[in-house]
Amino acid sequence: MRIPTQGRTKSEILADLEAARVGDFPFRDGKLFAYTFEGDAETTELGKLAFMEYLTENGLDPTTFPSLRRFENDLVDMARRHLGGDEAVVGNFTSGGTESILLAVKTARDHARAHKPHVTEPSMLVPETAHAAFHKAAAYFGVRLVQTRVSPETFRADPSDMREKLDDTTILVVASACSYAHGVVDPVREIAALAAERGVLCHVDGCMGGFLLPYMARLGEPVPDFDFRVPGVTSMSMDFHKYGLCPKGASVVLYKNEALRRHQVFVCAEWTGYTMFNPTIQSSKSGGPLAAAWSVLQLQGENGYLEVARALLAARKKVEAAVEDDPHLRMMGKPEMSLVAFTSDTVCVFELTDAMKARGFGLQAQLGYGASKANVHLTINPGNTRVIDDLVVALHEETARLARGGSRPGPNDELRQMAAHITEALANDRSGDVAAHVIGQADTGSGKMADVSRLLDLLGPREREKLLVAFVGKMFTPKPE
Repeated sequence: MRIPTQGRTKSEILADLEAARVGDFPFRDGKLFAYTFEGDAETTELGKLAFMEYLTENGLDPTTFPSLRRFENDLVDMARRHLGGDEAVVGNFTSGGTESILLAVKTARDHARAHKPHVTEPSMLVPETAHAAFHKAAAYFGVRLVQTRVSPETFRADPSDMREKLDDTTILVVASACSYAHGVVDPVREIAALAAERGVLCHVDGCMGGFLLPYMARLGEPVPDFDFRVPGVTSMSMDFHKYGLCPKGASVVLYKNEALRRHQVFVCAEWTGYTMFNPTIQSSKSGGPLAAAWSVLQLQGENGYLEVARALLAARKKVEAAVEDDPHLRMMGKPEMSLVAFTSDTVCVFELTDAMKARGFGLQAQLGYGASKANVHLTINPGNTRVIDDLVVALHEETARLARGGSRPGPNDELRQMAAHITEALANDRSGDVAAHVIGQADTGSGKMADVSRLLDLLGPREREKLLVAFVGKMFTPKPE
C-alpha cells in the first residue's frame, strides 16, 4: 500500500476502518474471555472522552504539560495506597504490565551494579508460572533467568525451591499476585522473607490481580498477603487497564522508596539537543492514557469497583461449579481472582475451544509447560458476567458431544510424525518453511485451531519459540503489489 496521492474523504476512511473489523472477534457481546476489559457504557464513554481530550498533549517534558504530571502523581498516590504502601513509596505510570516489569528488572540490575559490583552476571529467580515479560526483561537487560518450580496441585511458587536456587548472583526474586495462567497468588510472605534474609530485592507482579484482589478481600475472600504491607516486598507492578477498566495502555510500577526508583530513570546530557530524562522506557507519549485512567478511577470510586468485584466473583464461582460438576473437566488450582484454568483427562481441550468458538465463545487454549498440562483459560471480565449462564450450558453440551464423538486429549500418530519432522527442520534452520506450513494449517477460514495447537503442544518450548519467530515474521510482512 502506498500513501495516496490525493487525500481521501473522512467518510471513506471511516468506512474502511469499519470494514476492516470484519474478521475481528465481536467482543462487545460479552463472549470473549481474553484480552479485553470493558466496563459499562458510561465508563467506556468517559474513558474515550478523557483520552481524546489529552490525545495530543505529550508526556515527554513534564514542565510543558504540568496537567499530565498531576495526573501521574495522583495515579501513583492512589496505587500506593491501594497496595498498602506508605508515603515513601514512589513510582511511575507506564504503557502496560510488560513495561512495568521491564522497568522493575532494569532497576534491580542497575541497583546491583551500584551496590553489588562484584556480581558481574546477575540472575533472578522466576517461578515457571510468572509472566513471560520477565523472560523478555532477562533477554533485554542481560539478566540470567533461573526458573523455579511450582506446586503441581496449587500452581503456586515453591519457596523451598527458591531457597535452594538463590545464590550470590541473585539480584531479584519474583512472585505473582496473581499468576495469569491459573489465577492464584504465590506465597508472597515466604518469598519476600527469603529475599530480605539474603539481602535481595523482591518484586510482586500484580499486573493482573493487584487492582482487584483488595476488593476480593473486602468481600470476604481468603486472599493471601501480597502487597507492600509484607516485609521484604521492594517493588510492585499493577495495571489500570485490566480490572481498573481503563483504556489501554495504563499501568504503574512502584518502589519501596526513591533511592531504589532512582535506578529506573534514564538521563542523557551527552548530545547536542535537549537534556533527555526518561523515568520510563518511552520518551514521547500521548497524555490520553493518563487522563483516561485518572478519569475512570474518579468515576468508579471504591464502591463502584467493589460491585465490579462482587459480580466477577459470582461469575467465577459459577464457572468453578460448572467445571466441578462436569465429569470430563477438572480445575487447575484454586483461583483467588477471576481467572480460571481447567483441563480434561478424557477429551481434547483444543477441540473444546474450537467447539466453543463455533458457539460464539472466545476461550483461550494454553499449551502445556512444566507442571501445567494443556488447558482452557478464561479471563472473566465485567462484560462476560451477563453470558456466564449461557457459557456454562454450552460448555456442558460441548464436552458431552466431544466425549460421545471419541475426542481424546492426546495427539495421534500423524501429528507425532509431523512434530518430529518440524523438530528436525527447525534444527536445520528451516523455520521459514515450517512456519509457512503452520500458517497454511491455521489460515483455512474455518476458525479451527485444534490440530495446530496439538502440534505446538507436542513441541518443546525452544522449538515453539523458533517456529513462532518465523510465524510472526511472515504474518507481519506486507504483501507485494
